[in-house]
Amino acid sequence: MQLPPRGTWRSKAGATYLPLSTWLARTDPPTPGGVDADTDLVRRYLRAFGPATSTDLRAWCGLAGLPRAVAALRDADELISFRDDQGRELLDLPDVPRPDPDTPAPVRFLPAFDNTVLGYHDRTRIIDDTHRGLSVAGERLVLVDGRVAATWTSGNGTLTVTPLRVLSPADHTAINEEADRLAAFLHGVSGRTTSKSQRV
Repeated sequence: MQLPPRGTWRSKAGATYLPLSTWLARTDPPTPGGVDADTDLVRRYLRAFGPATSTDLRAWCGLAGLPRAVAALRDADELISFRDDQGRELLDLPDVPRPDPDTPAPVRFLPAFDNTVLGYHDRTRIIDDTHRGLSVAGERLVLVDGRVAATWTSGNGTLTVTPLRVLSPADHTAINEEADRLAAFLHGVSGRTTSKSQRV
């Protein structure tokens, strides 16, 4: 396994590897696979990303052998299901919070390769097809009302936001407020926000 941390905040370092048995202080390796391990994986995925389709789950983890785990959770009444606008079944856990669909989603600045975007097979639920390549190109993304609306970069105490669509005055205000908080966190100073195409 790769031993954390690989570098520290604002610095990079080479990867250090260690036998898994040393890290876990055990000599027998954990048993891979099995319904128990797979059902736990399904639960953890849905707790973070549900409601989601089984195809989303497969795209996120790369494992094709999870139908048995999903069936086991169904049999144990640990799953509930919904249908999306296209009639696809969405799976979720019964005890997780699901806000009302009309609840406004706050502006969020995402790092590169964030699972919020990459955690689904159908990424159109969060990013338009025309911008889908940004999610795998290492771009940092800005969510407005739960959808990708801009990209951002940081340097010299300044956050640069590049809109991908026309933003409302309320969107501008919300982006600037969140950018100030992020810049203060990243640089320890009050943030300045600029844009390549328009003042955000």
